[in-house]
Amino acid sequence: MMPIPATVQLPETARNYAAHAKAENTRRAYASDWQHFCDWCNARNLNPLPAKPETVAEYLAQLASTGKRASTISRRASTIATAHRAAGHRSPTESELVRTTLQGIRRTLGTAPAQKAPLRLDDLRPYVLQLGDSLRDKRDKALLLLGYAGAFRRGELVALNLQDLHFTTQGVRITIRRSKTDQEAQGMVKAIPYGKNRATCPVRALQDWLTSARITGGAVFRSVNRWGQVGERITDRSVALVVKRACKELGLPQALFGAHSLRAGLVTDAYAHDVPEAVIQQQSGHKSVPVLRRYRREADLFKSNVLNALPL
Repeated sequence: MMPIPATVQLPETARNYAAHAKAENTRRAYASDWQHFCDWCNARNLNPLPAKPETVAEYLAQLASTGKRASTISRRASTIATAHRAAGHRSPTESELVRTTLQGIRRTLGTAPAQKAPLRLDDLRPYVLQLGDSLRDKRDKALLLLGYAGAFRRGELVALNLQDLHFTTQGVRITIRRSKTDQEAQGMVKAIPYGKNRATCPVRALQDWLTSARITGGAVFRSVNRWGQVGERITDRSVALVVKRACKELGLPQALFGAHSLRAGLVTDAYAHDVPEAVIQQQSGHKSVPVLRRYRREADLFKSNVLNALPL
């Protein structure tokens, strides 16, 4: 949720709780969206709050003309609506003009989600096998293997603390205290068993990194500088950079891959190996089955293909 406009009178405690109704990343995005709209209006001597439907329609149309995706434009419209409701105004996005403008934008630009390609085990395995014994290599190996094995979101990986890990004779139990689809922090536990192959076992890779980096508390995944010194907790962007570095070495197009590719890779491989959907969902934590099934289409492109039955 974007910051509530200062003109809205709320007790301080209520304002604080309301400000945390959305995840931090979402709040940052909404705040940035609102600032962009205000700047756009101010440059044209238009009032952003309350804004006229004509103002919002023109703003959204200009976003479309400058190459913004339909999903981004829809989010900007949602931000404008939230700001107006929070300030006690009727949202201009409810007008017929703005609604038809948004419909036209979606029809013109398309609404297919821009998904990162899955980094599958057949590609991931040769890369981690060639990593060396430097601290950065050990961190990257643990990050990639654990991110894949647990179908973790990047935010979940970077938020891990040592206290969230519980090693057992079977593997490691990892407590996820908050995730994208768990905004009320109910938490969940993921189990990562020891791998069949020691060289690509995510549990052993994680143990090796923790021991080598002498991590006795706090953040699990940390920066490593050029001199091999361990620093602070890595950022979301760091996970994407590790994945892209792997793709570069593998000769894969970096633009198609990102931090989400690890999560997508596990789910895609699981579907390809006929793992029951409920078991996949338990590991990935997907709340929506239709969203989960997007990865099945990727896994079935060659497996369930009409051409397999033809004598080509």
